[in-house]
Amino acid sequence: MTGYVLVFVTCGSADEAAAIARAVVDQRLAACASFSGPVQSIYWWQGERQGATEYPLVLKTQAARFPELEATIRRLHSYETPEILAVPVTAGSAAYLRWIDTSVAPAP
Repeated sequence: MTGYVLVFVTCGSADEAAAIARAVVDQRLAACASFSGPVQSIYWWQGERQGATEYPLVLKTQAARFPELEATIRRLHSYETPEILAVPVTAGSAAYLRWIDTSVAPAP
């Protein structure tokens, strides 16, 4: 493992994705935030199959920053239970990983 994660979040609107992206990059919790969409999601919620138009957001950061990043996303997100999944990066370009290190504030 490299000590880096990709964090996947789905948002209810492009504005929400952009606001979360700006906040976590401005706070140096993530080096980069990329969002796209819309996508159609089908899922189970409260015992019923649901569907929604969502905007996927991908954040690139150090694993050590995840707890504070997650807390910030939860504070800004409109969903009761937002998707927040951290996937470990097992390998990556050394130059890109160094860039993440210079772009993300050290963990407290």
